[in-house]
Amino acid sequence: MRTRNDAKRWARTALGVVIVVVLLFPFYWMINASFQPGGALLSSSPSWFPVDGTTDGYAKALSSQGEHLLASLVVALGTVVVSLLVALPASYALAQLRFRGAQPVIFVLLIVQMIPGIVMANALYEMFANLGLIDSYLALILADSTATIPFAILVLRAFMVSIPRELTEAARVDGAGHWRTFVSVILPISRNATVTAGLFAFLFAWADFLFAVTLTTGRSFEPITVGIYRFIGNQSADWNAVLATAVLASIPAAILLVIAQRYVVAGVTGGAIKE
Repeated sequence: MRTRNDAKRWARTALGVVIVVVLLFPFYWMINASFQPGGALLSSSPSWFPVDGTTDGYAKALSSQGEHLLASLVVALGTVVVSLLVALPASYALAQLRFRGAQPVIFVLLIVQMIPGIVMANALYEMFANLGLIDSYLALILADSTATIPFAILVLRAFMVSIPRELTEAARVDGAGHWRTFVSVILPISRNATVTAGLFAFLFAWADFLFAVTLTTGRSFEPITVGIYRFIGNQSADWNAVLATAVLASIPAAILLVIAQRYVVAGVTGGAIKE
């Protein structure tokens, strides 16, 4: 029996390794290709390893895409701040305060996430154009926040529902108002869920292309997604530089995922209770 269980365990492990290798292979090939000369990638049999590696692609990427990376960082961090400033108190109200209309609000949040992004982008373009906000960081941050706030509210509310009401009631008995209870009791407990919601907001804003290409013209600034798109058009034969740009654009997201991994796991599973 033990031999059979060991065989099943090894089979599951082998299957998991194969799945991970298949999923990570495109990322490996992107890194490999970014170090190879551009001509090698156009050959019939490119090398599986960057034996004659070169960093010319990274030099070109940093010189031409450095400003775009900084722009994306500003937009992503701004989106995180706006999303959490709105989602945290809204989630507390929906989870801990008893008022009529809470369930319809949650239903509306779910419906909002089903609206196609292109519909939102067209509507936001017309509104921001009338306000003179095209080609501005504020417009892009607000546009990305329209997509991240509903999701952040749902994630944070799912966690806050699991917080015992006795904690908030005890704070109220001690004389704390709703705002003091939220700041002093709810926020410290909700750290994991807050990190999770903030991380997803950052990743969405960092990878956003639709809002970025709709609300920017390139005269003022461009996020990295639009920069890569236009860089490919201008450097269609220089694939090592294109893929080096893609590698650089992946680094911030990868670092955040590694750092916040344990918070994300705890935040996602923390709200897995029956209401």
